[in-house]
Amino acid sequence: MSLTPYPQEGTRRFGAINWLGVWTLYVKEVRRFWKVMTQTVAAPVVTTLLYLAIFALAIGKFRPDVHGVPFIEFLAPGLVMMTMIQNAFANTSSSILISKIQGNIVDVLMPPLSAGELNVGIAMAGVTRGVVCGCVTAVAMLPFVHMGIAHLWAVVFYAVGASLMLALLGVLGGIWSEKFDHLQAVTNFVILPLTFLSGTFYSVTQLPDFAHELTKWNPVFYLIDGFRYGITGHADGSIATGIAIVLGVNAVLWTICHILFRTGYRLKA
Repeated sequence: MSLTPYPQEGTRRFGAINWLGVWTLYVKEVRRFWKVMTQTVAAPVVTTLLYLAIFALAIGKFRPDVHGVPFIEFLAPGLVMMTMIQNAFANTSSSILISKIQGNIVDVLMPPLSAGELNVGIAMAGVTRGVVCGCVTAVAMLPFVHMGIAHLWAVVFYAVGASLMLALLGVLGGIWSEKFDHLQAVTNFVILPLTFLSGTFYSVTQLPDFAHELTKWNPVFYLIDGFRYGITGHADGSIATGIAIVLGVNAVLWTICHILFRTGYRLKA
């Protein structure tokens, strides 16, 4: 009888990609936010509807059309995108930080998952939450706002691309943060300013020249502008530039996250 030697330490038995491990991690992350969907899905939708109600009742009737689009119909896609990116960021950042604080991050690091597989499982769950929140928000708005689809490819591309961008940024925020104050600082001083100053509530063409040029350096502007283009057919910026920025920023963020997972920066004691 021949004896088969045990595989050497570090040998993978799953081929090039541990599909089962990636799927398990992804499902675990999705179930984590789905079990508290009142907080993670319903609450953001209600908050967005309150924004819509305030603008519709207090400001909407006094605002002129924006490039031929009624103001409320112009506003709605920006609010949907804002909901998606904020929740994609919250999902990944909170998952990693809570695991670090509770000491169970080891349960994620010990399984036979490579840095790339960890990145896929965690980031895609963030994308899922972002897209789910966006879809639910859009459906909830339909009784109050007419929302058609002018370019389906743009709606899908920017919804997924934006959610991925903020999910990866959430991974970075969760890894860097050592307590909730750190993560809240990222939210308050990075995510919210980029979102509110990106044309969510206004057309950037109405800004002074210096502010208009400054907005072009805000990647969130291209996310909102591209998604709005998919819904209304109108864009304030270049769609080609927006696509390039989404792909480029996501590639850079993905690479950084991969390196941090591989080195265990602020993850391994």
